[in-house]
Amino acid sequence: MSDTTRPPLPDHLSVDPRSPHFHREVCEHAIGIRFNGKERQDVEEYCVSEGWIKVPAGRTLDRKGRPLLIKLKGAVEAYYA
Repeated sequence: MSDTTRPPLPDHLSVDPRSPHFHREVCEHAIGIRFNGKERQDVEEYCVSEGWIKVPAGRTLDRKGRPLLIKLKGAVEAYYA
């Protein structure tokens, strides 16, 4: 698959369909996240310009049964894998 068939990566993206930052056409492709120079596989949401990612806090769930997310700040790089 060439890069011309993929939409450009947004600055802020979430994998949660209820989020206003969810983009179905982008999430259909494999996306890689490099955070502070390390590859991360557990990112639920990111913002490149503000420099943060949200990841699950272990196995902790919120009161609606979804994973509890924590925000980590640092250098974020998103790319198509």
